[in-house]
Amino acid sequence: MEKVTVLPPEKLINGWIDPSYLPEGKDKYYIRNRQVRKPRGGWRHLTSDEIERLVKNDNTAASWDTIYVTDEFLPQMLKNNKFYGTVRIGRVSENGLQFHDLRLPCGISNSSIHSCDIGDDCAIHDVHYLSHYIIGDRCMLFNIHEMSTTDHSKFGNGTIKEGEKEAVRVRLEIMNETGCRAVYPFDGMITADAYLWAKYIDDAKLQEKLRTMTQKSVDSRRGYYGTVGDGCVIKTSEIIKDVKIGAGCYIKGASKLKNITINSSDQEPSQIGENVILVNGIVGYGCRIFYGCTAVKFVIGNNSNLKYGARMIDSVLGDNSTISCCEVLNNLIFPAHEQHHNNSFLIASCVKGQSNMAAGATVGSNHNSRTNDNEVVAGRGFWPGLCTSIKHSSVFASYTLLSKGAYPAELNIPLPFCMLANNEQKGELEIFPAFWWLRNMYALARNSWKYQHRDKRITKVQNIEFDTYAPDSMEEALQGRAILEVWTAKAWMRARGLDPEGVPEEELRTKGHLLLSGDPEVVDHLAVMGEGVEKSRRPVRIRKPREAWQAYGDMITHYAVMNALRYVESHPGTNLTDLGGQWAGERQSSWINLGGQLVAEADVDRLRADIRSGRLRNWAAIHARYAELWAQYPEDKMRHAYLCLCALLGREVLLADDWAQAIAREERIQQYICDQVYLTRKKDYENPFRRATYRSEAEMIAAVGELDDNGFVCQIQEETAANLGRLAVLRKHIK
Repeated sequence: MEKVTVLPPEKLINGWIDPSYLPEGKDKYYIRNRQVRKPRGGWRHLTSDEIERLVKNDNTAASWDTIYVTDEFLPQMLKNNKFYGTVRIGRVSENGLQFHDLRLPCGISNSSIHSCDIGDDCAIHDVHYLSHYIIGDRCMLFNIHEMSTTDHSKFGNGTIKEGEKEAVRVRLEIMNETGCRAVYPFDGMITADAYLWAKYIDDAKLQEKLRTMTQKSVDSRRGYYGTVGDGCVIKTSEIIKDVKIGAGCYIKGASKLKNITINSSDQEPSQIGENVILVNGIVGYGCRIFYGCTAVKFVIGNNSNLKYGARMIDSVLGDNSTISCCEVLNNLIFPAHEQHHNNSFLIASCVKGQSNMAAGATVGSNHNSRTNDNEVVAGRGFWPGLCTSIKHSSVFASYTLLSKGAYPAELNIPLPFCMLANNEQKGELEIFPAFWWLRNMYALARNSWKYQHRDKRITKVQNIEFDTYAPDSMEEALQGRAILEVWTAKAWMRARGLDPEGVPEEELRTKGHLLLSGDPEVVDHLAVMGEGVEKSRRPVRIRKPREAWQAYGDMITHYAVMNALRYVESHPGTNLTDLGGQWAGERQSSWINLGGQLVAEADVDRLRADIRSGRLRNWAAIHARYAELWAQYPEDKMRHAYLCLCALLGREVLLADDWAQAIAREERIQQYICDQVYLTRKKDYENPFRRATYRSEAEMIAAVGELDDNGFVCQIQEETAANLGRLAVLRKHIK
C-alpha cells in the first residue's frame, strides 16, 4: 500500500520530473515551453503595484517572481488564489464568458494553480487543484476538484515513457478475452488499424512492426503538459488527470477522466456529461458520452455516442455508432453500430458494422467451454433480435437476422440476408435465406440511406462502404447460390432413395441449378436441409430455397447493372460490350472488411508485406495506403460486379444480348424494390394488432401519418422513376 510522504517546500514546487530524465542543459519546463503558444507581446513579471493588489485580494504565491502576465492584465480579477511554480497568465479583462446558462467573469478565483499556462480571456473559478496544464483561450473552468498532469502522462496512448516497465503499457484485449489479440491504442487509431493488428496475429513480423511504430508515434520523454484547447468549458467535475482535451470540448459533471485524449474541434465538438468515468483511452471527434457511462481501455471513433449507463471495456468502437445502457467487453466493432438496451450484452466479438443489438440479446456466452478463447465474427448488417442468445464460437454472413430464441450450439451461417429461427417445438434450426430481400425490403432499402444520412463526420479517416450490395455481400450471394444448389440436389436424391454421399460437388451443383430454375412444384415439396451450420445433431431446415436462390440472382444482377450505370455515367464514351477486354479474367473472390472499408485480400496482403519490409514506416503512411485503396475501390468494385454477372450467367465475357437481358431484368428489379418497400411498410398499417392501440383511423393517421406520405416510401418511388430513366440511357451504351 502506498504511503503519504512529507515533502520539503522546494520539493513541492520543483519535484515534478526526476532530474535523471532531464537532458543535459534542460530544465523541467523545456517541453512545456515548446507546447505553449506565446502571446503576441510576450510575458512579463508583475509590477509591485500588481503584487500589492493581488495580496490585498487574498492571493498568495510561493514566489511572485515566477508569476508572469501580459500587458493586458487586471490584477483585481484574481481573488483568493494560491500560485505555485511558474504560472503564466494571458490577457485578463473585465469581460465575462457565457456558455448556455453558465456566466462567469474572466479571471481566476478560489483556485490553486501549480505550474500552468493560462490563455487569454479565461474564466477559472473554484478549481481546487490545477496542476501542469496549458489552458487555451476563452476557456471556462468552474468547480473542479482535481485537474492535474503527471510527468509520465501518455494521454491514453499505449506507449511507455522513459524508465517505465512494460507492465504499465495500456493494451486493448479486443475480439478475445485471453489478450492474444491485444493492440496498443493510439490517438488516431481507426477500426481498420485495430483489425489489421488483431486479425493477423500469426504474422509475427507484422506484429513487431506495428508495436514498434506505435511506440515511436509518441515521444517517450517525460514532461508533457496536459492541454485544454480554445473555447473549452469544464464544470462541476471531480478528477481530470493526464487528459488531453481538444478545442470546443464541453465537460460537465464528470466523475473521473484519467489518461485519455478527447479529440474535439470547433467544427466537431465532443461532450462528456454527468457521472462519466473514462480511463485509459481515446475519444474521437464529435463524440457524446454522458449519463453515468464507464469506459476503461478503449478507443471510440468519430461521431459516436455512449449514454445512459453504458459500460465499455477493452473495446474499439467505430465511427457513427451509439451504445446505450448495455455492457460491451473485449470487442472490435466496426462503424454504424447501434446498441440501445440495458439488458444486452456483447463480448469477445468482431462485429463488422451497420449492426443493431436488440434488447435481451446476449452475444457471446462462454458456458459451452472451459476456456475463454472463443470468438464471434459477424458480417455487416448483423441483427440479433429480442431476447436472443448465441454461443461462442459463431460466424455469420452479412445481414443475418436472428429471431428471438436461445440458440443452443455454435453456428456457422454462410447464407447472407437470411433469418434464423430456433424452432424448439420441432427441435430444428430454420434458415430463411434472402429473407431481407423477400420479406423486409423496406428495412433493407433504408439501410444504405440511413447510414449515409447519419454520417455527420467532418474528420473522415476511416473509409466506409455503406452500400448494401458490395463485394463482400455479393460474394456471399454467389456462394449462397452454390450452397443452395448442392443442398437442393441432395434433398432431391434423398427423396428418391438415393445416397448423395460421394457424388461430386460439381455434379450436385448442376442438378441443383436445374431444379431451382425449373418447375417450382418439384423444389417446393423437397425437404432441403442445411449441413455444417450448427454444432448439433438436430436438423437444419432451409425455408424457401428456390425463392432465395432466385433472390440472390436478382441481387447480383442489381449490383452489376447499377455499378455499370454509375461507371457509364462517369465514363460517357463507354461501350458495355468492350468491358470484357478491360476486366475479363479471374474474379477477386476474397474481400476483407477492413474496419468498414472493403479491400481485396491481395491488396491487404501487399499492405502487410509493405509494413513488414519497412516501406510503410508509420501509421500515417498506412492511412495514406488506405486512402489510395479507397480511391481505386470504385473501379475494383465495378470489375468485381462485372465478373459476378459473368459468373451468374456462366460467361467469360458479357455480350450485347447479356447486357440487354440484364438491363431488362434490372428494370423489373427496380419496380420490385419500389413495390416491396411500399408493401412491407403497408403491412404495419394493415396489421390489426397495431391498429388496435388507436381508437380510430384518424388517431392512427395523426400518430404515424399517411402511408402515401411516408418520406422514405416517396423517396424510393422518386428514385425508381429516375433509375428507370437512367437505365433507358444505359441501353444506348450496348453496341
